[in-house]
Amino acid sequence: MANMSEVVQQLKKERERAHKEVQRFDAALAALGSISSNGTSHHTMSAAARRKISLAQKARWAKRRAAKPKRTISAAGRKRIAAAQRARWAKVKRAG
Repeated sequence: MANMSEVVQQLKKERERAHKEVQRFDAALAALGSISSNGTSHHTMSAAARRKISLAQKARWAKRRAAKPKRTISAAGRKRIAAAQRARWAKVKRAG
């Protein structure tokens, strides 16, 4: 029975440790601000503010896309690639 009481003591210590950890999490959440249980903030943003942010992000994306030049391949380059691919397929068909 001494072994059983040691197990109970160990479980009580573990429960206390877990309880303290939960309290630390609660304190951290309280420090971060009021967040409801489903994870959403109570602060709402106006439609105008959301639109302004959206337009700014779209402008950043457009600027990034414009900074990268489009790469093109010449007609001769496409013909070389197509001929090489036909040769590879012909080799596969001969082997199979």
